[in-house]
Amino acid sequence: MASDAPAPSFALPPIQDNPDGAWGPSTFVMPPQFKDIPYSPYSKADKLGRFADWNESDARDPRASTALPTSQGARGGRSGYQGRQQRDGQPAFGAGGPNVFGYFHVEDEASFSLVDNKTGSVRRGGGGGFGRGRGGARGAGAGGRGGAKNARGGFGGRGGGGGRGGRRGGWGRWDEPSRIRDPSIPIAPSWQMLEEIDFTRLSRLRLDVEEPEDLDTYGRLYAYDKTFDRINTRMERPLQILDRLRYNPTTTDDPVIQQLAAKNTATIYTTDNILSLLMCAPRSAQPWDIVIIREGDHLYLDKRDGGPFDFISVNENAADPPLDIDKESINSQSSLALEATYVDQHFSFQAVKEDAPLELAQPNPFHGPDEAEPLASCGYRYRLFDLSVKEDEDIRVAVRTQVDAYMPGTKDSFITLKTLNEFDPRAQGAGGASDWRTKLDSQRGAVVATEMKNNSCKLAKWAVQSVLAGAEMMKIGYVSRANFRDNTRHVILSTATMRPIDFAGQLNVSLSNGWGIVRTVADLCLKMPEGKYLLVKDPNRPVIRLYAVPMSAFTGEEEDDDVDEGDEE
Repeated sequence: MASDAPAPSFALPPIQDNPDGAWGPSTFVMPPQFKDIPYSPYSKADKLGRFADWNESDARDPRASTALPTSQGARGGRSGYQGRQQRDGQPAFGAGGPNVFGYFHVEDEASFSLVDNKTGSVRRGGGGGFGRGRGGARGAGAGGRGGAKNARGGFGGRGGGGGRGGRRGGWGRWDEPSRIRDPSIPIAPSWQMLEEIDFTRLSRLRLDVEEPEDLDTYGRLYAYDKTFDRINTRMERPLQILDRLRYNPTTTDDPVIQQLAAKNTATIYTTDNILSLLMCAPRSAQPWDIVIIREGDHLYLDKRDGGPFDFISVNENAADPPLDIDKESINSQSSLALEATYVDQHFSFQAVKEDAPLELAQPNPFHGPDEAEPLASCGYRYRLFDLSVKEDEDIRVAVRTQVDAYMPGTKDSFITLKTLNEFDPRAQGAGGASDWRTKLDSQRGAVVATEMKNNSCKLAKWAVQSVLAGAEMMKIGYVSRANFRDNTRHVILSTATMRPIDFAGQLNVSLSNGWGIVRTVADLCLKMPEGKYLLVKDPNRPVIRLYAVPMSAFTGEEEDDDVDEGDEE
């Protein structure tokens, strides 16, 4: 029976014939349905064997995540485009282009939420590391030989984390919160920020300064006791408590600087401890602030009472510096700073012989006749440094420098006395320091290297202060607690001698960079109108900021005004 349905038909599409015999059509017109489709870059060298490798992360797309590591990818990422780039020594064709053909589970990713970011327990040899060194199977968490002292790390020490030479820190601290420091002084909302400079810019400044001019000397010095050079860990000496007076007033309270300013001796007036911190600013980690007063064409760099200049920092530059969470603890940051200041003063009082005083040109300008306590060995040298760059300018700095003793037999050989103190090598914030009683005599170089790493800023400031004062030598005493749990009794374990300029070279301290920083800050302040300014180091970033503050700031007048206004209300 015949059907009424039409017979099926097939329309042959147009075929582009190439009579020349070459592959492909002779003329090609893009069909409209294929227009505006992006082109995926492709090279003949690309391997087609891995075009569907779902275990591989695409290095070209930042959104791609490392899912399941392949056998090659886990050992160094030699797979896909990255692997061929490393094998052939050249980037893959089109590797820099966008991967628009990649498929992403947008809806699935949007609905995904992280429940727990803690890793499970992985038992792989030592304390969570991947090395194959000694002791990898001995003592989980200790990490083999030497790992017991680094159990809190993961890759610490020799064999820490199961392998030699691992890096410090490791898995034990990856999820610790970042440390937030408090500023040295609260910034009032009414203060106007005028300038912000990062440490990278400060580190590039340079200014060469010639030898200074000595203006005058004040005070009395005693001879250094050479028996302190023979102290070692087997013949330690107790640190004595001596009642002596030592003055360290700020710049504007110095009567000698007031006289120099009246004679228009310099443009900038300051002290060596303030100037040294400014010159070593890029090394600082803890917050600080400098009060700058401009009166006419003069600049005064001041410190605040009770500010950071009155205390000595401890392990400021350590990878894990002391915390200040429990301020009542003897190993907190504030307690250690107070202890270091206490130790430093009494060591300088004890390390001199008071039977042969050296009277300088002028008496101590800060000591009154009614003071009953004896003066400590201290000499003040006022020196003038020329920071002028052009012939037609006159920018000079008058600095009050300080020396602590003189070398016996040479009246002109001045010495500065400083101390490094050990609190507890097992406590938090010790910075990986070893026990001085066991290492100081046999491995002094290792102890010094650790201190130079943990206290880079403090040691750099001491070296700069000694160079500014023109001291011939530095004496650094190694002082430790008699008992690590008692911060009131100390013993002297050793004393090191070094030349300040050589010590500055060992610390990689550039004096020309320091003078460049001083000149830059001075130029900024000299462009401002007369008034009071505050230079603040950010507590958590390598940045300094310049603020304009009221003239009554930091003098107590603001507090009095606030109290009076409250009484009137």
